[in-house]
Amino acid sequence: MDCRSGCGACCIAPSISSAIPGMPNGKPAGMRCIQLDASNRCLLFGRPERPAVCRNLRPEAAMCGANRDEAMRVLAAWEIASSPG
Repeated sequence: MDCRSGCGACCIAPSISSAIPGMPNGKPAGMRCIQLDASNRCLLFGRPERPAVCRNLRPEAAMCGANRDEAMRVLAAWEIASSPG
């Protein structure tokens, strides 16, 4: 499965604990990654400075759903389910 063009859900909904260029402490869930452009495309895609967690994330139907809104809901729910406490 390929990424949905202009989606960006995986760069907004989940938290990222590793450093991202421009975001040295990572980012909290629900915050837009600074590396997303106005079209919701990753400015680091294919570049070595892209965080490993981002490089290793692969789109799949269960995560991406039928559209961007569904992907945001799924990823937000997964974030809550994986959070301690």
